[in-house]
Amino acid sequence: MDLTIKKTEYKKKRKLTDTLFDIGVYGFAILLMLLIIYPLWFVIIASFSNPAEVANGNVWFWPSEWKLDGYIELFKQDIIWRSYFNTIIYTVVGTFVALAVNIPAGYALSRKDLVGRKWISLFYIIPMFVGGGLIPTYLIIKEFGLLDTFWVMVLPFAVSTFNIIIARTFFSTSLPEGLWEAAQIDGCNTFRYFFSFVIPLSKAILAVIGLWTAVGIWNSWFNALIYLTNEDLQPLQLVLRRILIANESLLGATSGSLATELRQLSDMMKYAAIVVSTLPIMCLYPFLQKYFNQGVMIGSIKE
Repeated sequence: MDLTIKKTEYKKKRKLTDTLFDIGVYGFAILLMLLIIYPLWFVIIASFSNPAEVANGNVWFWPSEWKLDGYIELFKQDIIWRSYFNTIIYTVVGTFVALAVNIPAGYALSRKDLVGRKWISLFYIIPMFVGGGLIPTYLIIKEFGLLDTFWVMVLPFAVSTFNIIIARTFFSTSLPEGLWEAAQIDGCNTFRYFFSFVIPLSKAILAVIGLWTAVGIWNSWFNALIYLTNEDLQPLQLVLRRILIANESLLGATSGSLATELRQLSDMMKYAAIVVSTLPIMCLYPFLQKYFNQGVMIGSIKE
């Protein structure tokens, strides 16, 4: 009888402990979510609000005096649309090229029968920690004739050692060796096995590396600043940066009420530029979330 009472009390205490733990975990998760979401929400509502109200701290959760001046002024720039198109093309082609070189490399390094596997892995890892520097990279790109061309935003930086390691870990831990042996018995060669079995079973890691690469290319502006001088080839991020810098320079040359108006318009354009540059890539994530979570977890459990 005493043993039964003790078991019942233990279950009650354990249930209470689990409940408190769940409350703590969910509370922390909600707090973390709010800390991440609110700055994004604030930027969105600030882009539609009166900049004077934003500067005075009167905008918190909803736009004040709905205004589209920032977006109107931003999209008056004809170069915005061309740079938007350039960024989309760079992102699509660059992501495809990155997957085409990193996924096969990761799979090859995951094969235990690869001759010189350790040395090849070392060859990939050393440049990850020791880079050649900006000037040597610029000279090499120039020698290859990629300077100020479309391909300079796609080819030179397609190989990523980090992505290759993630892909190698995924293939090592997720694809059973028996699958390759069974395919060999059926007369399947390496290339057919890779395209017929490995790729269809690797949607998770394809989504992970594809999303990481797409976000990186979409947000990239430094490479374009260094390697592109043709305005027709410049991506969105670099064009937005140039417009905002031009607005700041114009503010420094004016004074009085005109300067105040320009300052308010400049602030609205800043918020509008953030929304314009981040919204498309954020809309892509929900479609890849399932594969993204699965790929990250599998690729990070063990080597």
